[in-house]
Amino acid sequence: MLQVSRLNVFYGKSQALRDVSLKVNEKEIVALVGVNGAGKTTLLNTISGLLRPASGSVEFLGKRIDRLAPHKIMNLGICQIPEGRKLFSDMTVGDNLEMGAYSSAAWKRRKETLERVYKVFPVLKERRNQSAKKLSGGERQMVAIGRGLMSNPGLCMFDEPSYGLAPKLFLEVLEVVKQLREQGITILLVEQNVRNTLQIADRAYVLENGHIVLEGKGKDLLQNERVKTAYLGM
Repeated sequence: MLQVSRLNVFYGKSQALRDVSLKVNEKEIVALVGVNGAGKTTLLNTISGLLRPASGSVEFLGKRIDRLAPHKIMNLGICQIPEGRKLFSDMTVGDNLEMGAYSSAAWKRRKETLERVYKVFPVLKERRNQSAKKLSGGERQMVAIGRGLMSNPGLCMFDEPSYGLAPKLFLEVLEVVKQLREQGITILLVEQNVRNTLQIADRAYVLENGHIVLEGKGKDLLQNERVKTAYLGM
């Protein structure tokens, strides 16, 4: 579904990604793990079209997208759930969700899509008329995910969903991620919480200093000595 090939990205003269290559197959959960500053968000922003690579390519469903505008990439079926949620705090939960139905096709289907979102997150239906700024951190994460789902994506990219959440709430988010995969949505999951993320990932990549240093099945990487030492404190 997604193919990233030898991607190089710079901020000015500083190189953020170095020859990064990865693939995401349909209906997989693929994890990208690493510490802060490793380049994880940069990669997602490049896939989404927010950043332009200096070289390399990004293909989605066989079509090259690394020179397309962000809204055109979204229209193809890619959504990004940003780190920190980035909601419109003074707007209601319902209005925040409808902002995700940006394309004309998604807007026409917004009522039925909204009902599907409410089935995943029933509490959001109860609070649809409440201001987003009055929500808890976990509820705000639900809104951010729901907003992404309003675009009817084939590929959903999560950027640090554990940010600002208690461990128990993060585990609940991971359960939602698995549920979305069961509904046919492909997942690219970026996280610092390596242990829990690798436990649910079909495959995973480890990013260090802008470069992929390890890849494999999620559960296999949990047993990798380098991963144990650097990320699991073992």
